[in-house]
Amino acid sequence: MQKQFNQLTKQLLHGRFAIEREMLRVTPDGTLAATKHPTALGDKATHPYITTDFSESQIELITPTFPTVEAAHDFLQTLYDITALNIGDERLWPQSMPCALPDGGVIPLADFGSSGLEAGRYREHLLQKYGAKKQLISGIHFNFSFADELIASLYEGSPERYDRFKDDLYLKLVRNYLRTRWLVVYLLGGTPAVHTSYEERCVSQMQALSEDVYSNTTALSYRNSDCGYTNVEPLYPDYSTLSDYTASVRRFIAQGDIANPNELYSPIRLKTSRGGNDLERLETNGIDYIEIRNIDLNPFEKTGIALSDLKFLHVFLLYLTLKDETRFVDWQAEAFHNQQRVAKQGLSPTLMLYRDGETLALQTYARDLLDEIEAFNDRYALGFDDVFASVRNRIDHVEATYASRLTSAMMTDGYTKWSLRQAELFYQDAYANRFRMHGYTDMELSTQILMKAALKRGYAVDVIDRDDQFLRIRHGNQTEYVKQATKTSKDNYVSVLMMENKTVTKHVLAEHGIRVPGGIELRSEADLQDAWTMFANEPIVLKPKSTNFGIGIHIFKDGTTFEEALEAFRHALAFDDVVLLETFLPGKEYRFLVIGDEVAGILHRVPANVTGDGVSTIRELVAKKNEDPLRGKGYKTPLEKIDIDDIVIAFLRPQGKTPDSVLADGELVFLRENSNISTGGDSIDYTDQISDSYKRIAVESARAIGATICGVDMMIPSLAREGDYGIIELNFNPAIHIHSFPYEGKERPIGETVLDLLFDGKG
Repeated sequence: MQKQFNQLTKQLLHGRFAIEREMLRVTPDGTLAATKHPTALGDKATHPYITTDFSESQIELITPTFPTVEAAHDFLQTLYDITALNIGDERLWPQSMPCALPDGGVIPLADFGSSGLEAGRYREHLLQKYGAKKQLISGIHFNFSFADELIASLYEGSPERYDRFKDDLYLKLVRNYLRTRWLVVYLLGGTPAVHTSYEERCVSQMQALSEDVYSNTTALSYRNSDCGYTNVEPLYPDYSTLSDYTASVRRFIAQGDIANPNELYSPIRLKTSRGGNDLERLETNGIDYIEIRNIDLNPFEKTGIALSDLKFLHVFLLYLTLKDETRFVDWQAEAFHNQQRVAKQGLSPTLMLYRDGETLALQTYARDLLDEIEAFNDRYALGFDDVFASVRNRIDHVEATYASRLTSAMMTDGYTKWSLRQAELFYQDAYANRFRMHGYTDMELSTQILMKAALKRGYAVDVIDRDDQFLRIRHGNQTEYVKQATKTSKDNYVSVLMMENKTVTKHVLAEHGIRVPGGIELRSEADLQDAWTMFANEPIVLKPKSTNFGIGIHIFKDGTTFEEALEAFRHALAFDDVVLLETFLPGKEYRFLVIGDEVAGILHRVPANVTGDGVSTIRELVAKKNEDPLRGKGYKTPLEKIDIDDIVIAFLRPQGKTPDSVLADGELVFLRENSNISTGGDSIDYTDQISDSYKRIAVESARAIGATICGVDMMIPSLAREGDYGIIELNFNPAIHIHSFPYEGKERPIGETVLDLLFDGKG
């Protein structure tokens, strides 16, 4: 019995979740943007994640379906970041109720061209019937479906047909949700006021709380009131069976109440995954999921909804699914009445509602419901315990509701000013996270960058193997598999092997007339002893024959002793059976990133370093530099943290310093010879400063080895003196994040460049 109970708990927690979020684009002064949907965000007619709703100025973000609300919320946050950073100086309005709207001005309808004529006609219908200002109201839609295993488990022993049982289960959830939807309006309501430019019919019934804030002082959600998304007259579909539902909606259409099923502004919709809201397809395929539609944008959250509120919605829906229904006949009218009262009077501490025909205080009704939901959570050990404190606080203290907090904020700062401040705050957060793919921050940063670039274009991205950074990217009829962002179908396996072997790389480059450092292979300490007479007192480099990320490399640009060279040889030998002893090439090292036949970016990599302040030790300065949010570990941030290891200690020794030495104010000290970002170096973009002649050499080097994506490490003594260079290394699978987000200089859209290569430049 306990095993069956645990199984039911697991099945209850499983499900499928998706989120849709609407929002307006506004100008820097907070008025509606009249510009077209940004071309940087792709084709709104085909983009699966970023499109428009009623207006060209109204962005709609759509997540795919995920097995957890956390994953859907993370994806929504990533879509917000992408959108916010690709609309120029415009901002994303954080509120559900519209921004300042033009008096008598044109509100641009969404234009989908010749492929969207029917959608255009429907928008014209809405414009004429409801007015453009109402249609600009934005919100959150939460899509939810049960796990198939849960439906099968609940179905066990039922005499009904499975498909009928499944439809009836969803219909029961819908009926119970409609009965108690007022609770969601109360908890998530965030539209307690409107701008003075909103619909005159509504504004005339309100009073001015400040210059541009109008309300009746107790409103909690105008969006869910008769001033928001409601039909001209309340419509009550028959939710007894699926066929009763579709028949009632067809009746509304025949009577002229609505033009099509989409115009039925219900707080919850029945949907099929093969046709959405289409009645015929609903009848044919059955109900696959439900869509919650009465959620206001939370203007205190960048995504428009708090993760904890999504979790509460999840447990609330589960509770409603298994909750017994009441037998009160007039439940739809009562539910509509409660919604309207909460929407327009929800901030009143004495508000009364109806429950099965009897009146009771909102707080009493809400506490009873929350007690039952908590008991349901405890009974099935669902683990939602952490979401209830915030919910109960909003029930017990009306001033803690989002609507009350928003009213106070707008009365102090004004409707537009406060909203713009929030929009700017969220933009800055998006910018700070521009290199992150929320929910995937455990993956390498280069992989995250490629994923975000694909999502911006509307490509489907599947993580096939998370640990191995293996992606599948789909666009149209083309599918590409990519590992670690730059290992692609364009790779030549032999080229990869050649680049892994530094000796072969040098040999091939030299054959093509490309300058490389001289050197020999060492397999034993005796080999080093025999060769030392040629390299004693000469600037040298010792490195494993096959290496990457600067691992095992020792550079002695001023020469060294045999003892130090031997120590470096032994360290390098730990990474390969063969060690290369090469002549050190003077100059600055630059990383050229070659993609296809072009140089996509050039960096000068500065070795790990610190600058003194007169009081701090090198160890303390390193710790302080490592606090930079751009620095992390494991290639998940643009820069890597600096480690004080044996190599650093050895490098400091000739400088007469230890990690505990105090540096003078302004004194710059390098901590390593090698300049790899992977060892804490700084990256400086030089793409626009280096002449085309060096870029051609980099491309020729990649071609010589047969590489399509390649990191070319070039030493250049002086940028003013062309023709003087040396190629010290070619790298397959070069990191792209160091070019995308350098420590200093212009950020480069390398993820887009990789996609251009894979998909033949298709945007």
